[in-house]
Amino acid sequence: MKTNSSNPNEDIQAIREIMERSSKFLSLSGLAGIFAGVCALVGAAVAWFFIFDSGQIRYSGHLQNYISSINSGIGFYLALDALLVLVFAVLGAVYFSFRKAKKAGRQFWTNSTRRLLFHLMLPLVSGGFIILILIFRNKPDMVISFMLVFYGLALVNAGKFTFSEIHYLGLTQIVLGILAAVFINYGLLLWAIGFGLMHIVYGTMMFYRHERKK
Repeated sequence: MKTNSSNPNEDIQAIREIMERSSKFLSLSGLAGIFAGVCALVGAAVAWFFIFDSGQIRYSGHLQNYISSINSGIGFYLALDALLVLVFAVLGAVYFSFRKAKKAGRQFWTNSTRRLLFHLMLPLVSGGFIILILIFRNKPDMVISFMLVFYGLALVNAGKFTFSEIHYLGLTQIVLGILAAVFINYGLLLWAIGFGLMHIVYGTMMFYRHERKK
């Protein structure tokens, strides 16, 4: 590493950048967040217009019906909708982040990538099991709340290994999850705001701060 002895501040900044690159996953793309948000909004729209019958069926009552007929066509399409949103969001995150890493000449799969995934998946997997327990115990009202809260905890937990926006996105998800526990019949709206709108907002912030200028 070359240093400029005439400007110690630049030397310190260069050292900080090297340490940050080695300890944080900096290939996470803001476009991945935007893409995930769009997928979530599309999924929420499909659920609202085609599964919830444009709001004619209450959220809690419809999920109760879904649990009692999990093998029915309604249950299948609700599960398929959620699964497709997840699959496309994950594929988008991998694609855009890999593209960013390649463009910057960095490796995508590094120790920082593994650390981020471990700290992200720990709350997500735990929350997933709790949500499954709620579903099969016929207590679906809190599912969306738990999804938002545990996803938020996962982002906060993983935020120290990537950009600071991820930490604040996680805090936002937690707040929305708490609101979803209070306003149960607005669960789908809060889910769309959290997984859809907030991903787009924070993804746009990340893109303009860390990618567009480069």
